[in-house]
Amino acid sequence: MPEHLLIFLTGSIIVTVVPGADMALITRQVVAYGRRAAHATILGNLAGICFHGAALAVGLSTLLVASANAYAAVKLAGAAYLAYLGVQSLRQARRTRAAAPDTARSTQVPAASRHGSLAAGTALRQGLISTVLNPKPALFFLSFLPQFVDRHHAVAPQVVFLAAVHVVVGLVWLTTYAALVARLSAAIARPRVKAALERATGVVLVALGIRVALADR
Repeated sequence: MPEHLLIFLTGSIIVTVVPGADMALITRQVVAYGRRAAHATILGNLAGICFHGAALAVGLSTLLVASANAYAAVKLAGAAYLAYLGVQSLRQARRTRAAAPDTARSTQVPAASRHGSLAAGTALRQGLISTVLNPKPALFFLSFLPQFVDRHHAVAPQVVFLAAVHVVVGLVWLTTYAALVARLSAAIARPRVKAALERATGVVLVALGIRVALADR
């Protein structure tokens, strides 16, 4: 079991650190609203992972993958939401760029205060929705996780345990990533740099939305 767990842990780490919608969204939150909003978003992401793990435990993931209509509906909803967040980021970049002449004062003001705060509940909801509506975690759990389940013992507790391992990996990595982005806050606080980052994350989110919408199983 320890060897199997190590293999699962390695695979979980690899899947987690590969850049995707979660990292793009966290970058957007740190840049636009600060680390507190990013942490709330991370909790939402992890709650979404828990949802997919629970869905696998009760068999819903199997239904999602088996039903072409269900898969397509979830995929398109997730793609639309990612595109929506991307457009919001692009609009924010335009507003930031418009404020560029006030560079001297803006560099002395925390990023979160320049664009107002984002309620923790809203940030958490954004992270939750973006993860729940992403069918990729369901496919990861369904195709990878079952390989480490002993079918001669109770399946649900094993699924819960392995999902918890994946959640811990996600918590450590995404929190570390948010901290790294926040450490660059001095440079990010400059309106032109901030606008460029917001524009880049917006483009990435929209591109990810398009990729999700066009991706095959």
